[in-house]
Amino acid sequence: MSQVTIVGGGIIGLCSAYYLQKAGHEVTVIEEGTITDGTSFGNAGYVSPSHFTPLATPGIVAQGLRWMMSSSSPFYIKPRLNLDLIRWGMTFWKKATAEKVKQNAPHLNNLLQFSRKLTGEMRNELPRFFMEEIGCFMMYKTEKTEQHEKHLGEEAEKFGLKTKFFDAAGVQTLEPNVEVSVRGGVLYTDDCHLHPGQWMRSLKEHLAKAGVKLQLETSVAGFEKTNNKVTSVITDKGKFPCEELVLANGSWLPLTAAKLGIDLLLQAGKGYSMTFENVSKNLRYPAILVERRTAMTPLGNELRMGGTMEISGLNSPTLVKRAAAIYAAAKAYYPTLQAEFPSANKIWRGFRPVTPDGLPYIGRHSKYGNLTIAGGHAMIGISCGAGTGKIVQQLISKQPAEFDLSAFSAERF
Repeated sequence: MSQVTIVGGGIIGLCSAYYLQKAGHEVTVIEEGTITDGTSFGNAGYVSPSHFTPLATPGIVAQGLRWMMSSSSPFYIKPRLNLDLIRWGMTFWKKATAEKVKQNAPHLNNLLQFSRKLTGEMRNELPRFFMEEIGCFMMYKTEKTEQHEKHLGEEAEKFGLKTKFFDAAGVQTLEPNVEVSVRGGVLYTDDCHLHPGQWMRSLKEHLAKAGVKLQLETSVAGFEKTNNKVTSVITDKGKFPCEELVLANGSWLPLTAAKLGIDLLLQAGKGYSMTFENVSKNLRYPAILVERRTAMTPLGNELRMGGTMEISGLNSPTLVKRAAAIYAAAKAYYPTLQAEFPSANKIWRGFRPVTPDGLPYIGRHSKYGNLTIAGGHAMIGISCGAGTGKIVQQLISKQPAEFDLSAFSAERF
């Protein structure tokens, strides 16, 4: 078995550590933060096989250009002269075709369904986190969106996913505590949702007890290489040897890979969320409000609402009006929802790592014989966390992969 060093303590890094440790490897996780507040904490918490359509879809470029006129829109790219952004944008534009979606959706489906199964198994082994398996709604207000969502539901059924279609009255019956102002909704019954913060804390506690070294508040400065292998990770806390290296640090992945002479196309997509505690009349079902690209997640007596994709760089400030747009969307779909807009210090933000075609990077890299890259999951990191971690373990243990991984190659662009 190998000594494996993982750079990144988000859900991808921790799930990789989980499966690697179970397989008998000696594991060290190097994380710049404390594993208490990263991007894996404030998201919607969906584990959604229904999200098999890649982010780069036909029409998203034109829609994105219209949305760029408003910094409170669901999708916003801050105009700026940045070579990496321009290269990423041009590649995104080329990949946002019906042909590419048809080609990539089966690969994403394989990963999502594999990960959904493993997440359920992990919940049974780590029972200290909230998880409900009741499905997730796609809710809509217009006839045009209804037709689109019904088409997606039919495509989902071709992948073996189960769907239920509801009109406005049917949706309202399933949400007795709040008024729901929609035309209808599609319920994906294979989806589930969990409390991502509780899952992360549970993983952290389990790994520490299992002997995984969690090297926290530690920044990577560089690497030592011998021939075609990385031999050590150089940090501000010293050097850490590695027989195998996994890069899994989310939106910071291109910066770290560059220290190894590897160029990765990836942009940080900022998302916002707000969590309301002790909601007296809470939602029963998680739901995506389709026209407004907003996610609603009931977590026991808490309610989380989140959304937006703001590509504006890792050092951009929090924009309260983007959170206000999320809140306005929630009130438009649930007019009687009892939740007051929070103060600015209660608004959470995190960075999603976005590749140009909407598929993550998962696999070995040809430049080094002991390097595995796992990142770029955009808005489906929680959905794909367990599956990606298991694949990383299989690759390092030289075991057969569950399915064809060629579509996820880190060298595809």
